[in-house]
Amino acid sequence: MGLNGNEVSDTQYHYLVAILDSSHLLTFLISLVLIIYGSFRGISLENERNLEKERNKENEVCKESSILGSHTIESSEAICFPLAASASLLFMFFLFDSLQMVFALLMAVLATMACSFLLLPACIFVLGLFFNPHRRLILPLVGCFTSAELLSLVSSFYIVLLWVFTGNWILMDTLSMALCTTMIALVQVPSLKVSVLLMLGLLAYDVFWVFLSERIFNVNVMVNVATRQASNPVTLITNQLNMENVVHPPNLLSLPATIMFPSSKHDGQFSILGLGDIVIPGLLLCFLLKFYYNKSVFINGSTAKFKPMYFMSSLIGYLLGLVLATVASDVYHVAQPALLYLVPFTVLPLVVQAYIKGDLKAMWNHPTSLKHPASISSKHII
Repeated sequence: MGLNGNEVSDTQYHYLVAILDSSHLLTFLISLVLIIYGSFRGISLENERNLEKERNKENEVCKESSILGSHTIESSEAICFPLAASASLLFMFFLFDSLQMVFALLMAVLATMACSFLLLPACIFVLGLFFNPHRRLILPLVGCFTSAELLSLVSSFYIVLLWVFTGNWILMDTLSMALCTTMIALVQVPSLKVSVLLMLGLLAYDVFWVFLSERIFNVNVMVNVATRQASNPVTLITNQLNMENVVHPPNLLSLPATIMFPSSKHDGQFSILGLGDIVIPGLLLCFLLKFYYNKSVFINGSTAKFKPMYFMSSLIGYLLGLVLATVASDVYHVAQPALLYLVPFTVLPLVVQAYIKGDLKAMWNHPTSLKHPASISSKHII
């Protein structure tokens, strides 16, 4: 039996209200902000490395750069990554209860490093108001750091410590955002081919573990691992020291593997998005930003006319895919593999646009490394 006009109108209104829930709107907004910031941070990071090399030439005492190094994904890694991710997921699924303390400590360490990376520009700005934030400090047995790096590391340590002692979801989200930004900025895809291989492989991974794993394991493995809480190591320590009446940390911690926001319509419900649903499309968008940056440098000799066209079209596609995934989740009332919607909406408009403009071949095959206007001679400028 078909729906009458009033029923269709009520259904559309229901879905519109669901999308406009504050939890969904915040998820959309934060995802876009993280991808944009992480992509631009990826470009600026290479500039920072060049400046770091110049400083090290002048400073003979401290030779090694303290800026985190990046990793470029090769085609073979992109092909094997879904298999490695599946093995890691199964490892956590079967051994989480036995190793949950280890997982919690490992995530705390990674979150501290990522949060330090996220806070570094702010620390440079604040310290720059009083003295040179790039001044070198040599710590025995540790290495060489700038004052800004030390401040960001100490600040990050206290944020993680506060999260461990409170279990606050806002602090957990902050650490998750830091992990997203760090991965987008530090992990690079050298070409569109590698990015598409990675995204298609992880699309198959996402669909299998969200839709099909329950038929094999009688439980949705992806959701089970993503939402499982770990025992708090601090609780164990306080119990051993008989300090239960002095310190009251939560017994369980939600690990920073997702971004979650509470619903304004339904108490106790959260909108949850996995970090991979931000990072994987974010890697492609960071590549597109770098590609167009280089194209602007070679054509114009500078970045004055730098207009990231491909970046913007794929970013809009990402948002549309995220909205569609949210609607599908509300329609079917089950978890959705977000990459099922994000990959086609992000990649297909890009491929069509790049083909029309004649950039697809270069984008598909040629590795992209950041070019600087000062390093481009006049013979390279069209």
